[in-house]
Amino acid sequence: MGIIIAVVIVIAIVVWAVTAYNGLVALRNRVDNGWAQIDVQLKQRADLIPNLVETVKGYAAHESQTLQAVTNARARAAAATTTAERAAAETQVGQALMNLMATAEAYPQLQANQNFLDLQAQLKALEDRIAYARQFYNDVVLKYNTKIQTVPSNIIAGMFHFTEREFFKVEESARAVPQVRF
Repeated sequence: MGIIIAVVIVIAIVVWAVTAYNGLVALRNRVDNGWAQIDVQLKQRADLIPNLVETVKGYAAHESQTLQAVTNARARAAAATTTAERAAAETQVGQALMNLMATAEAYPQLQANQNFLDLQAQLKALEDRIAYARQFYNDVVLKYNTKIQTVPSNIIAGMFHFTEREFFKVEESARAVPQVRF
């Protein structure tokens, strides 16, 4: 009778360990998928930027500093290697694009250009999808990190070297309220 109880306990522990491990793997894969979705949206935005810059350049050639800032921010984002670096770089891209759109408002001919309007609409749609992808990613990272840190799944996480993931955070400078002056 004692052997049967011991076998049942061992089987229960093995089933629990396998279930916990599989749950951690599933969450880790969801985090990776969430990051891949962000990456796809950011790539689409990066591909849209040259067209947008060229369109604005045709109307506002003397706004070279603003156009250069967008181009430089895009290059920094492409060179980023970690989640934190990428988040910071993409925040700069977003700010540069906001400045570009604000600059474009000063040119009525540009505001009437169908190509610019189409690019602007595509950019807005992409920004909405990026925001959703970031939210999804951060939600999954929260679940994954919580699972790694809580008992008893933290035992399996430690044994199999599951590590915490970084949230996609906005830079502190992007949280500041923009100053609008007329």
